[in-house]
Amino acid sequence: MNLRTAPDLTQHALNQSLGTLKGVGPKLIERLGDMGMHTVEDVLFHFPLRYQDRTRITPIAGLQDGLDAVVSGEIRMANVVPGRRRALVLKIDDGTGILTVRFFHFRQAQVQQLKPGRLINVFGQARWSMNGADMVHPEYRVDDRSQFIEQALTPLYPTVEGIGQSIWRKLTDQALALLNQSPPEDLLSDFQHPFTLADALHYLHRPPASAPVAQIREWQHPAQRRLALEELIAHQLSLQLLRAEEKSYKAPPINERTSRVQQFLATLPFEPTTAQQRVSTEIAHDMMATSPMLRLVQGDVGSGKTLVAAIAALRAIDAGYQVALMAPTELLAEQHLRNFNQWFEPLSITMAWLSGKVKGKARVDALSAIDSGAAQLVIGTHALFQEGVRFKALALVIVDEQHRFGVHQRLALTQKSGDNAMPHQLVLTATPIPRTLSMLAYADLDCSVIDELPPGRTPIKTSLIDSNRRDQVIQRVAQACREGRQAYWVCTLIEESDHLDAQAAQVVAEQLQLAMPEISVGLIHGRLPSPEKEAVMHRFKTGDIALLVATTVIEVGVDVPNASLMIIENPERLGLAQLHQLRGRVGRGATASFCLLLYQAPLGQNSRARLNVMRESNDGFFIAEEDLRLRGPGELLGTRQTGMMTFRVAQLPEHDDLLDQASGMASTIVSEGGDRMYQLVQRWTADRQAFARV
Repeated sequence: MNLRTAPDLTQHALNQSLGTLKGVGPKLIERLGDMGMHTVEDVLFHFPLRYQDRTRITPIAGLQDGLDAVVSGEIRMANVVPGRRRALVLKIDDGTGILTVRFFHFRQAQVQQLKPGRLINVFGQARWSMNGADMVHPEYRVDDRSQFIEQALTPLYPTVEGIGQSIWRKLTDQALALLNQSPPEDLLSDFQHPFTLADALHYLHRPPASAPVAQIREWQHPAQRRLALEELIAHQLSLQLLRAEEKSYKAPPINERTSRVQQFLATLPFEPTTAQQRVSTEIAHDMMATSPMLRLVQGDVGSGKTLVAAIAALRAIDAGYQVALMAPTELLAEQHLRNFNQWFEPLSITMAWLSGKVKGKARVDALSAIDSGAAQLVIGTHALFQEGVRFKALALVIVDEQHRFGVHQRLALTQKSGDNAMPHQLVLTATPIPRTLSMLAYADLDCSVIDELPPGRTPIKTSLIDSNRRDQVIQRVAQACREGRQAYWVCTLIEESDHLDAQAAQVVAEQLQLAMPEISVGLIHGRLPSPEKEAVMHRFKTGDIALLVATTVIEVGVDVPNASLMIIENPERLGLAQLHQLRGRVGRGATASFCLLLYQAPLGQNSRARLNVMRESNDGFFIAEEDLRLRGPGELLGTRQTGMMTFRVAQLPEHDDLLDQASGMASTIVSEGGDRMYQLVQRWTADRQAFARV
């Protein structure tokens, strides 16, 4: 049994339609459906983002800056204060201090109501300044203290326009009543934990007044950890089931023939590193099996993953099979094409190229060569898995920069084999992945690490430079270019907009050309047509362009060994992993290389700490760990595009310590068989199916 044939295990009272709840009409059903919510259980698994504490009155002297609180006292002063922003200002006294309350939008009826001498309760965010405590536009009640005091913490739910917090509370009240009447099966009852599933759900939706707010805020309450553990188990199960499904297919066993491999290695002007040899051996062992290889190779920028992929490709081709190599951009795919052409031409290997821009007769010829098996190695972009592409004997799929693809895209390519066999899969990434994150994102893959750089690579020296010294930086760039070296100048913006990025890069390119009229300046950005991008990159690679002004489009790009200087503007706006990738565009030759981070002062404490990590380390794995700690998993892997890692409760790094436990428990559940594994996957993934298939 696999994910595709799993039984329907949703027959439970909590799986009834939201339309059965009071107050839920067609419009609300539509809005909830847009959020992926269709059943009562979906409401229960839609958790609060944070909580307001309306369970107690806080003395004014005890207010904490930035936190919400209820304050009760007497209005001592109430005046309409004129000025640029006319305001109704109250002074409230509770015997421990004075709270200033400001309303910038008010009605005359409020002025008449809020008179000195009246008792008032206010709820809002407290701020402390030199003038004492204040609140702006708090909620308030006059002469009625009871209306403000709640019996439980007040949850605040993530929402969309048209669904207010009061609606969420009404929905969850009804869902919790049904939960009490018909609790869902506790699928982890055999694992010791202080909270059952039903108890944990109830606690997080309606935390009691005694709830430890600080612990909840840090995602460390036992109820949160109970649900996080179950969610992580479900995630591990989905990936383990996916792996079992893929491993159940037959794959062509590829014997370790070495004739072409040895011939290829003999043509190289260098010896592969020990790490490259070790990883190649692991891959060769996997490919000899009758079940598909599922292996991730990760290595820092410049560690030589492509060479390892080339050796694996030769083994498959030597055995009479086809190989497909997919890259996320045409630039990167074309670099692979050039590298493999250079390497494989002496070995009489026939190659084909396929991308979105390949049209007409060229496309027909490429498809024909792939279909007939004449093309032994096929290199391209996502066009490889599109309709109309058929392989005769596909035995190995190589996917470069996996984090740029969704898992479903990798799987689509594996289904292009000419028979019922599943090809071996080799996944490459130059984004070093922390162990915890690898357990989440790539648990369906075996992992190899190339933890050694080829000899002769010089470490890149990184400096932080205030943008006020921009003229000095320009002089340094000009000097480097006059000495025959090349440089990158990378432009970034706060907004992710191809249009704005292109605009900014255009302006910078013009400014730099005016400042350095004797230097040839090129420009590349995401809005340039592909032929123009290719022409610019070709000119840069051949040395016709000395300084390339670019957006982050060059993060994954071609190798230019003569480029030894990179300037990154506004680096504080980028994640560490992305900065490391960009920096890796230089340092590919024997010349000493430099990366200048041109920041905008003043830098916040966190931003400075992040950039100092770049200055102090060239270790991509260390940088990735810091990036995970500072920015979270979605940013590190770029999973906003792939759909992965959208957990409901589980948090990283707060729940790192649960990962090993979740993985072990998932393995136990799989070994036992039965329906429990499918129930867990369905409960936590809902209509998203398995995490891995998003």
